[in-house]
Amino acid sequence: MIEIKNLSKTFHTEGGEVQALQNVSLSIADGDIFGIIGMSGAGKSTLVRTINMLERPTDGSVVIDGVDMGALSDRELREKRREITMIFQGFNLLMQKTCLDNVCFPLKLSGLRGEKKWREQRALELLDIVGLKDKAKAYPAQLSGGQQQRVAIARALATDPKVLLCDEATSALDPTTTSSILELIRSINEKTGITVIIITHQMSVVESVCRHVAILDGGVIAEQGEVGEVFSHPKSAAAKRLVFPEGEAMTGYAVPGERTIRVVFNGSEATSTPLIAHMAVEMGIEANIAYASTRTIDGREYGSMLLGIRDGGDAVERAIAYMNGAEGVMAEEVRFDV
Repeated sequence: MIEIKNLSKTFHTEGGEVQALQNVSLSIADGDIFGIIGMSGAGKSTLVRTINMLERPTDGSVVIDGVDMGALSDRELREKRREITMIFQGFNLLMQKTCLDNVCFPLKLSGLRGEKKWREQRALELLDIVGLKDKAKAYPAQLSGGQQQRVAIARALATDPKVLLCDEATSALDPTTTSSILELIRSINEKTGITVIIITHQMSVVESVCRHVAILDGGVIAEQGEVGEVFSHPKSAAAKRLVFPEGEAMTGYAVPGERTIRVVFNGSEATSTPLIAHMAVEMGIEANIAYASTRTIDGREYGSMLLGIRDGGDAVERAIAYMNGAEGVMAEEVRFDV
């Protein structure tokens, strides 16, 4: 269990004090994949760096498995950090060393030296897990970005950590590569039980792999909970901006004589016939799709739509009831003053 309690971080700069984090409290269960999301400058990276005390909090505490990280001596902290590893947006590989040597490197630093043959065998096992055993003798410059991140993941797993911190680890990758890296992280989590904390500004990353999420806004936790609940029913302004980024421009979708329904797809089963077409056939309700941003992940739909339905009678209410009856779908009427 990771418990972040009333944590604050203030930086002192030439221009004065900067409050990066304010009274942040989170509980992250063992084996969870937990997302921390926010816009640029929200304090995400500062927060993740306090978990392993790369940044010392000004106030509050980080407790991992009952151990207060801030109370550890330098030697004790170095020992504890073996259980907490990180991967970054920039991969941070040693460019002059082979992939095999990159994965061996933390084994040397950690004191788990053993015989060179043992270290190399362990590194080959990890490269095999991430699908790059055949690249053991290659150098990072010879690999794609996604392959370099896979090597970084193998390196992060070398000391059998309990926690993996991912700081914008997929931000530099294209969508297809991002999906494969997230699937790899999910697979490793399922096989090893490692706790994963993902820092990102991309809601799609949280949707596809995280079980719980905290939304950070201006150094403050604006909202937290299960991903499905936060995604389907965002309550805070920060959550609504992230989940429904087109919301600020919703007035552009208004059509005179129509009422607008927002439909959120949070893992509904993808079919060859869309839900909106089913509704038209079964309920006799025609809808104008004013906006749509959806994608299919592992055979399930994620994203949102804005539907315009002609005002009059009970068509809107029946449409909302119909769509809310589908698994993984949430529908509600929206007003243009949000």
